[in-house]
Amino acid sequence: MSNRLVAPKINPSPDSYPHLDHEKAKKFFYFLDISSETKKDYQARISHFLDFITEKGMDRNSFLEYKNYLKSRTDYTVSTKNKYLVTAKVFLKELNRRGILPADITQNIKSFSQSKKHKKEGLNDAEIETLTLALKDLPNTAENTRIKAIISLLVFQGLRQVEITRLDVKDIDLIRKTALIEGKGRDDKEIIYLHPETVKHIKYYLKKNNLKDSPLFICKSNNNKNRRITTRGLRMIIKKVLDDLEIDKCVHGFRHYFTTTLIKNYKGDLLRVAQYTRHRSLEMLQIYNDNIKMEADLPNYYKTFSGVKF
Repeated sequence: MSNRLVAPKINPSPDSYPHLDHEKAKKFFYFLDISSETKKDYQARISHFLDFITEKGMDRNSFLEYKNYLKSRTDYTVSTKNKYLVTAKVFLKELNRRGILPADITQNIKSFSQSKKHKKEGLNDAEIETLTLALKDLPNTAENTRIKAIISLLVFQGLRQVEITRLDVKDIDLIRKTALIEGKGRDDKEIIYLHPETVKHIKYYLKKNNLKDSPLFICKSNNNKNRRITTRGLRMIIKKVLDDLEIDKCVHGFRHYFTTTLIKNYKGDLLRVAQYTRHRSLEMLQIYNDNIKMEADLPNYYKTFSGVKF
C-alpha cells in the first residue's frame, strides 16, 4: 500500500483493499474510544467517502480532494460537510494507526469554517401554547403518557435528545425530584432538579407502563421492541406530534426555547442560566443573549428609518 499512496492514483476495489468494503470499513469504528451514538453516526456516513475513493482513486491528496469535492456541493450545509469530513478523517487516521496506510494524509487540512450563530429557530411561546393545549386533550393511554413524559423533559428540563435516550428508570428520584443525566461528552452522570410538571408526567408514565428497572424509554417498533430508544426513534415520535400540529420546527428547537426563556427570565444572568442548561462555556449562551437583545431592539431599528418611504 505504501507505494500506492503516491501519484498516479489507483482505483481501489473492496477485493484488493478489504478495508474499503463498506461493511468491513464500519468495523474500524468499533473499538474507538467514542460514544455508541457517535460510532453509529460514523458508520452511517463512511460510505460517502468510500464511494468517492472508489470512483476517484487514492493517493496522498485524496483527503484534500474529498474536502474540495464537499466544498463544491451546494446542496449540503456546512454542518453536513464537516460531518462527512470528520468521518473520513477519523477513518483514515485509524487506517494509519493500524499500519494499513503508511502516512496520515489528513494532517494540516482544516475543517470548514462554520458560523456559531443559530441556524435553526427554536419553538416560540405561541407554538408551546398550541402544543400544551393539544397534549391536555390526549387520552390517558400508555403511549400518550410516554409522549408527555418525553416532552416534559424537553420543555421543562431542556435535555438533549441523547441525554433522554440514556436515562434509566433508576436515574429518576421522584421523591427528591431529581434525575441523573449522562451529559454530552461526559463520562459520569450529573444531578439535575426536575420541574414539578416533569415529575408529574414521568410518574404517570411509569405507572401506566408498569416500568420498574429498565431504560426509561424503550422502543415499541417490532425491529427494536423493548430495547432502549434511539435518538432517531425519539425524533420520529416528537416530530410526528409537531407535524400534526403544523409546527415546522425540529426537536432541538425545544432546547432553544428552554434556553431562551431562561435568559429572558434571568435577565441575562448567564452564569445562573448555565446551571440549568449545563453549557460548559458561556460562549453559546452569549449568542442566545445577543439574539434576544437584537430582537428586542428591532422596533427601535425600524423606527430609525421610519421616515424613509419608497
